[in-house]
Amino acid sequence: MGIHLLENAVQKYPWGSSTAIPGLLGERNPAGDPYAELWIGAHDRAPSLVVDGREKTPLNRRIAEDPNRWLGPRIADRFGRLPFLLKVLAASEPLSIQCHPSIAQARAGFAREEAAGIPREARTRNYRDDNHKPELMCALSTFAALKGFKGPGQIADDLGRLALSGLTEATARFAKDQDIARLYRYVMSQAKAEQQSLATEAAARARTLVGESFQWIVRLADKYPGDVGVLTPAFLNLVELSRDEAIYLGEGELHAYLGGVGVELMANSDNVIRGGLTSKHIDVPELLEVLDVKSGPAEILRARRVAPGTRVFDTPAPDFELAVIDLSADTPHARDTSEGVEIVLVADGHATFVPKGGAAVSASKGSAVIVAGSVERYRVEGSARMYRASVPAEA
Repeated sequence: MGIHLLENAVQKYPWGSSTAIPGLLGERNPAGDPYAELWIGAHDRAPSLVVDGREKTPLNRRIAEDPNRWLGPRIADRFGRLPFLLKVLAASEPLSIQCHPSIAQARAGFAREEAAGIPREARTRNYRDDNHKPELMCALSTFAALKGFKGPGQIADDLGRLALSGLTEATARFAKDQDIARLYRYVMSQAKAEQQSLATEAAARARTLVGESFQWIVRLADKYPGDVGVLTPAFLNLVELSRDEAIYLGEGELHAYLGGVGVELMANSDNVIRGGLTSKHIDVPELLEVLDVKSGPAEILRARRVAPGTRVFDTPAPDFELAVIDLSADTPHARDTSEGVEIVLVADGHATFVPKGGAAVSASKGSAVIVAGSVERYRVEGSARMYRASVPAEA
C-alpha cells in the first residue's frame, strides 16, 4: 500500500463535451459521445479503481477494509471515508440551476428519502447520500458561470429593463423592500402557465436589449423555451474565469455552470437540488428550502504560492484543499504526507511519483494517482502540470 494509479469513471450527460475529456485521456471518441465529468475518488456511485499490478479494486472498498492505512488516522477518525471527490468537468452547454445542501440538510433529506423507500438511483431522488457538497471550480479553459445573487440594485435594474408585464407588482414591491428571497420565491412559485408566459416575454424583451445578462437569457431561452429559469441571469452574477482562476460555492449558494472545462473539487457527495434548465428532476420547493440568499459581487479566487511551483486555493471547506503544481527540473516537488491521503491528477506532461521506501509510479497526461495515508513522504520528478486534492492541515 503506497502510491497507485487510479482508473476513473466517465459520466456522459447531454451537456458534456465530445472532445475535452477524451483529449485529456488520449481516447478516441468516434461516436461523439458527451463526456461530461471524470470522477476521481471513492463515491459509492462511481468509485475509481485502484490499479495494483493486474488487480483492479474499487477505491471505496479498499478504504472500507483499512481506513487508517488508506486515509491516514487523522482523516479516518474525523471523516471515516475519503472526504473529497475530484472531477474534471467539461460543459459544452449550460448546466441546471442548482444548489447544494448543508450537512444537516443532507442528513435529514437522505433519511427522509430512505424512509420513503425512494431508490437511490431514482430520477425523483434529491439526496443520494448524507453529505454536504461545497465545491471549488478551477478553470482549465475560459469558463462561464452564474454564481450567487447580485445586489438588489442590479437585480432591480435588469428586471426594470426587461419590464415584464407579469412582474409589474412584484418588481414595484421589490424596489421598496429589496427582499431578494421574497421576489425569487414569487417568480419560482408561479403556476406553470404564468412561468411559461414570463419566460417567453423575457426572451422576447432580452433580444432587444444590450448586455451580457440579456444575451444569456436569450441563449437559455433558445435551449429551454418556456422555462422560467431563463430569468436566472437577471438575478445571479455572471462570472467568466480564465485558466487557474476559481470560484468557491458554499452550502445553499445558487449557481449554474454555463460552459467551459475545469477541475472541480468538492466534498464527497452527489446531492444536487435543481430549480430549472434541465431535463433532470426539478424540485423548486426543496430548492427554496435549501437556498441561502446572500447577495453581492462574486469572488474570483487565485491560488496562493506556498512553495516553488506550488500554489494552493484557500477556502473555508474542511473537506478538501486544491493545489496547482507546475513540475519541472527547476521546480522538483517533495511532499510530507503525514496529514493523510492525497489524489493527484496529471493534467499535462509526465510525472514519476517516488514514495519513501516504495516503488515508483509513472503517470502521464490524464492519469491520476492516490497517495495512501500510510506513505510518509514522496517526491515527484518530471515535467508536468498537476492538480492535487488533499485535506487542509488545520481541519
